[in-house]
Amino acid sequence: MFSNHTLSSFFSPSEWLGLPANYSLHGDQVDHTIDVVHWLMIVLFVGWTIFFFVCLFKFGQKKNAKASYLGVKNHVSTHLEIGVIIIEAVLLLGFALPLWGERTDSFDRVIQEENEVRVRAIGYQFGWKFHYAGNDGVFGFIDRDLVKGPGDACIYPDDPNGFDDFVASTLKLPVLRPAIVQVTSTDVIHNFGIVPMRVQQDAFPGKDIPMWFTPLEELETSVVCGQLCGEGHANMVGTMVIESEKVFTKWSGDLSSDAYESNKAAYDARQVAAEKAEAERASHAGQSSHDH
Repeated sequence: MFSNHTLSSFFSPSEWLGLPANYSLHGDQVDHTIDVVHWLMIVLFVGWTIFFFVCLFKFGQKKNAKASYLGVKNHVSTHLEIGVIIIEAVLLLGFALPLWGERTDSFDRVIQEENEVRVRAIGYQFGWKFHYAGNDGVFGFIDRDLVKGPGDACIYPDDPNGFDDFVASTLKLPVLRPAIVQVTSTDVIHNFGIVPMRVQQDAFPGKDIPMWFTPLEELETSVVCGQLCGEGHANMVGTMVIESEKVFTKWSGDLSSDAYESNKAAYDARQVAAEKAEAERASHAGQSSHDH
């Protein structure tokens, strides 16, 4: 007897091709669409192959010693082309567009849940950095003119919302909580892809483009660049870790608290220095006025 899993695997081309296991809430829809596309490709391949061999035997030199220059006199080829167009239309209108519509609508639902984790994924030649919003869940103001080097988060240092923001080299997320990853770049066009999460998004300099998913299980996997971005492109591999809510909360809370203390102290020091400089300028101005 075959189990349901065995039967589903047998009828799933993505299983034959060794597609990595799905770990995201929406991944089954993506896998289903991939399977449908491959089945249609198989049907087209078999159909065109049969047609090819029929032509070889029916119109070979042995049966048709004299070549015909009139071509096909019926409308079989036209019917075949119309059939291919219909199949492609069904694929686009019946599967691809509804899946895209569902993915787009799900973004509004993720925001309404108000328990999502927000991260900025910053691509650079040749690596990834991840900017977390911190304990307050609000990103500090991003001033791209402040970029100092590859992968710089460009957080405006005097914005209180950014005091608890922190940057990590590993993407860590809690299991079973929606994640919104805002993808960007500091140099050239990259592509942020996580195969087990069934997500992929181009990273453009100067733009933050959201992508979202909900991890279903704990795992450690790779974050890859799917866009040729230079000679070190093949080495542009990051790490994503999906862990328990408790472990993630402690990790992010500790880093956020440390970042707040450091950034707040630096801000206070700048304020004291600015006040001191202003007092000195006022003193010099008063002295000059007294001398005159």
